[in-house]
Amino acid sequence: MLKKNDKDVMKAIAICFKPYLKPEEAMIYCDLGRTQFSKRCEEYGIFKNKNGYYKKEDLDLIVSGAPS
Repeated sequence: MLKKNDKDVMKAIAICFKPYLKPEEAMIYCDLGRTQFSKRCEEYGIFKNKNGYYKKEDLDLIVSGAPS
């Protein structure tokens, strides 16, 4: 039987391999809260696609800390 913590870790690892992320997953991937995530996306010019997902390649800019 898996513990809740084990399931959370498995979800976090799975996020790293998905090409498109839901907004909640994107915040976890970038390790930012909702407000800070919104500010960074605006700063880097990152937007959701028409289906409401963020492209992971775009989010890598935020994670790497590259200048906008």
